[in-house]
Amino acid sequence: MIELKDKYETQMKKGVLDMLVLKLLSKEEMYGYQLISELKLKSGERFFLKEGTLYPILYRLEDDGLVKSFWKQTEGKGVPRKYYEITSEGQNTLKEITQLWREICDSTAKIMEV
Repeated sequence: MIELKDKYETQMKKGVLDMLVLKLLSKEEMYGYQLISELKLKSGERFFLKEGTLYPILYRLEDDGLVKSFWKQTEGKGVPRKYYEITSEGQNTLKEITQLWREICDSTAKIMEV
């Protein structure tokens, strides 16, 4: 039964990752590992992504014009990090996706309560 749960959980989580990344970036600019840590922390470890999962999402969002990236020198002698920030188009898309998400959740709840 665990495998079945994992299969459905994975599919459900894939559908919301873009929205969650945009939401985090709407609060502040972040670098990749920071996004991974925030997703894990804020979700109670439900969303624990590997870099190989996060970076394709970021690249796709960037290709779509929803986020942009830039290099930023860290304090001290640290190496520069690639940061991501949401664009105005990304902000608008986040609002639309959030509304759609609410509608899907409401519709799903109506069916599941039957």
